[in-house]
Amino acid sequence: MKTRTIKQSLLSMLTASALMLSASALATNPDPGPGDPDTGPSPYQRGPDPTLSFVEGDRGPYSVRTSRVSSLVSGFGGGTIHYPSGTTGTMAAIVVIPGFVSAESSIDWWGPKLASHGFVVLTIDTNTGFDQPPSRARQINNALDYLIDQNTRIGSSVRGMIDTERLGVIGWSMGGGGTLRVATEGRISAAIPLAPWDTSSLQFRNVQAPTLIFACQSDLIAPVSSHASPFYNRLPGDINKAFVELNNGNHYCANGGNSFGRYDATLSRLGVSWMKMHLDQDRRYNQFLCGPNHTSDRQISEYRGNCPY
Repeated sequence: MKTRTIKQSLLSMLTASALMLSASALATNPDPGPGDPDTGPSPYQRGPDPTLSFVEGDRGPYSVRTSRVSSLVSGFGGGTIHYPSGTTGTMAAIVVIPGFVSAESSIDWWGPKLASHGFVVLTIDTNTGFDQPPSRARQINNALDYLIDQNTRIGSSVRGMIDTERLGVIGWSMGGGGTLRVATEGRISAAIPLAPWDTSSLQFRNVQAPTLIFACQSDLIAPVSSHASPFYNRLPGDINKAFVELNNGNHYCANGGNSFGRYDATLSRLGVSWMKMHLDQDRRYNQFLCGPNHTSDRQISEYRGNCPY
């Protein structure tokens, strides 16, 4: 009986010691927390460690060159390829499409912005200004196909620069509706609809790509309550998603360069980070998406999301 008591006491002491050691280890090596696993750098990571001023700045670390795409091209209305110089290796490619009765110039802010952070970006015109979201979805796909073709074409300004497995789309208004439609197809890895407009939200329950929706609080053309908000609510819960409503913004609020650049820092911080996180798998940018109190930014009136990513 006495022997058994001694063994029990020794066992209790050992258990207590183990628990103390475990607690000490946790204190010096805390859990990394949800959404921030120590997975090491992404193979697609490029550029310096990002800071807030860096992601909100006018341009990223790379100079940008451009190449015009003729309006006579098949499948969409032509446009401009923006691509970085001073970097090597293949990069993700992004197509940016405008809205109803609007030209490439309405969304071209996104071209040099994203290209300066290490993406190949094609800002496009549509076949006609009156094209509806289904047509715009087809034109997005045609523009993606064009970029993939340029990646192997002799004489192309972006030959060998594109990773054709990492594709993203940004679209404004009806172009945002087209963007969401393409995001249901399983082809792209990231989507950013800007003040999206479409006739129905039902189909967006099939979206497969991580999706960041920018909404404009005072939008009279695509009111948030009947467009961006129900579109976001339809997105499935098993994809990375976020909804950012820009304070008092009109229908043009997320195009960049509008209202004297009022929203540009916010658009840059979140838009660049979304593409870096989901196209480049660069977790250094997660800090700007998950964790901050987004509504402390006076330009954001509402934020929803399903962090951690």
